[in-house]
Amino acid sequence: MKNILITGGAGYVGNVLVPQLLDEGYNITVYDIMYYGKETLPLSHPNLNIIEADIRDTAKFAAACEGIDCVLHLACISNDPSFELDGGLAKSINYDCFEDLVTSAKAAKVKRFVYCSSSSVYGVSDRPQVTEDTPLLPLTDYNKYKGLCEPLLWKHMSDDFTCVTIRPATVCGYSPRTRLDLSVNILTNHAVNKGMITVFGGEQQRPNLHIQDMADAYKLMIKAPHEKIHGETFNIGYENFSIMQLAQFVKKVVEQEFPEKGEIPIKVTESDDKRSYRVNSDKIKDILGFSATHSIEDAVRDLCKAFKAGKLPNSFDDNIYFNVKRMQELEVV
Repeated sequence: MKNILITGGAGYVGNVLVPQLLDEGYNITVYDIMYYGKETLPLSHPNLNIIEADIRDTAKFAAACEGIDCVLHLACISNDPSFELDGGLAKSINYDCFEDLVTSAKAAKVKRFVYCSSSSVYGVSDRPQVTEDTPLLPLTDYNKYKGLCEPLLWKHMSDDFTCVTIRPATVCGYSPRTRLDLSVNILTNHAVNKGMITVFGGEQQRPNLHIQDMADAYKLMIKAPHEKIHGETFNIGYENFSIMQLAQFVKKVVEQEFPEKGEIPIKVTESDDKRSYRVNSDKIKDILGFSATHSIEDAVRDLCKAFKAGKLPNSFDDNIYFNVKRMQELEVV
């Protein structure tokens, strides 16, 4: 498994994952429409191949799969607000073309297909923790179509075509292409640059995952033995906390990192986002020995360091940090 194609590889997670895979000796093809640019990738690396293209271009994707050993499918219209901008467009990217991607990869003799679903497919659950066998109760079209892709993958799995689905928790932390529209990152940006944290709701339970643990999980999906992951679905999360608890972690770390700001107040307001669930990640630990090791506080601290170093300028005004604003700016919708 040396030749890896990553759809959406120029995005938030890809910008952490791609350099690390290159450092480990892999040949990487990033297949991405480049809504957010490619300048943050190590473009001069001799083992990096960039293909600027749409995943709905089946012929181009099929050609890109020639000589590839493993496809990591990260590309999608990510999160509920982005999906709601144009439901038809988002469905065409997140769902309608998915099976063509799988069959194209299989026809090109790709050995492994890793599908990045989402833990948001669970919607609302009052169970102490949701496992991979928990019925999916998506609340939005984004959640629904993420889940509906999963059985399409299983249709095409075979002994020479390893298929695996992962359902990651909400990712947080610094990346060269940081998103500031994700819960922990939003709270940190407000605390550092507005001197106040606004919490929408607060009681909703959400699983979170440091971006380095997300990258490590993808690396594991490339290396893991066929018989341990084939046809399997894995939750990948770490800490389940309420939104209010996340805000309190952010408050603590930002006050430590920026003592000159004094006390950071927390303001609570209403929210219509009812998603609430606690993800159990025991399965991937039991089968593959994987456990996340980076905390929410680690993610907040990394973001604070990036703000101090000037790596996240204009963090409220530059659309590059916000999926919805960037898509509107590019008139994607």
